[in-house]
Amino acid sequence: MNKKIDISVVIPLLNEAESLQELNEWLVRVLEANHFSYEILYLDDGSTDNSWQIIQEMASKNSAVKGIQFRRNYGKSQALHAGFKQAQGKVIITMDADLQDSPDEIPALYNKITAEHYDLVSGWKKKRYDSKIRKNIPSKLFNWAARKTSGVQLNDFNCGLKAYKKEVVKNIDVHGEMHRYIPVLAKNAGFSNIGEQVVQHQARKYGESKFGMSRFINGFLDLITLWFISKFGKRPMHFFGALGTLMFFFGFLATVTIGAMKLYKLYYHTPAVLITNNPLFYIALTTMLMGVQFFLAGFIGELVLRTKRDEKRYEIADIITH
Repeated sequence: MNKKIDISVVIPLLNEAESLQELNEWLVRVLEANHFSYEILYLDDGSTDNSWQIIQEMASKNSAVKGIQFRRNYGKSQALHAGFKQAQGKVIITMDADLQDSPDEIPALYNKITAEHYDLVSGWKKKRYDSKIRKNIPSKLFNWAARKTSGVQLNDFNCGLKAYKKEVVKNIDVHGEMHRYIPVLAKNAGFSNIGEQVVQHQARKYGESKFGMSRFINGFLDLITLWFISKFGKRPMHFFGALGTLMFFFGFLATVTIGAMKLYKLYYHTPAVLITNNPLFYIALTTMLMGVQFFLAGFIGELVLRTKRDEKRYEIADIITH
């Protein structure tokens, strides 16, 4: 019989060899001081430094340390997906490996889940030590848009430090670049008790950030995708079919109008304009073609949903599970 685990700490990383030993010692110190049974799961997302060798060394000294190594870099969402699949703790904590997230926050996050019965608690780095121009201002705009679009009232969607009930991580599908929107995925899966906790943000001690300005652009595009999927992901015909029908109807009205005008001219023996010289002809042609295309897009979307199969998202090169 497996021993019950209080906390699984899931840490995706890419080339963080300099900080791993210090982070692990800090985590172990906090978790053991609070008498938690725990596992620390490192997800090496294709590091090219010696991160995996360090993880192997730490695991040889502490059986609670586990790891998964990807064959190449697949992205943070895929790393979290693999970590969530492996995690066995009653509460799952996610955090970054760059020492900007403080392990000292873990007991308070754990209590939020167990004592206050939240499904998910997201960290809020209220005071940040990042560049205001490159990160802080874009982050505020990004979070505002995410709140308005999703209805989830969080101040910091992108904070890596979060706590989850085990049931949450086992029932959400983190894919693509959707790690930014895990609270939205949780809400869409029926976990509505989502909270927030102010956490300490620390200046980066080693190396450089792996994310640039492009993450905010990609984040906004992903937000649009998530909004659409949450509204119409299981019924694409409701969106594309309705839009296609509307476009086709306008095209049909334009065609009827052209026909009526032609018949009127012929009946009263007045000179008639060639149909191809009538602007309505092109409006009718364009809208009817677009209508058919939208309708077909919805139909194809329905077929894709019905024939969708699980795809392998990443290749695992090595795994430490003890």
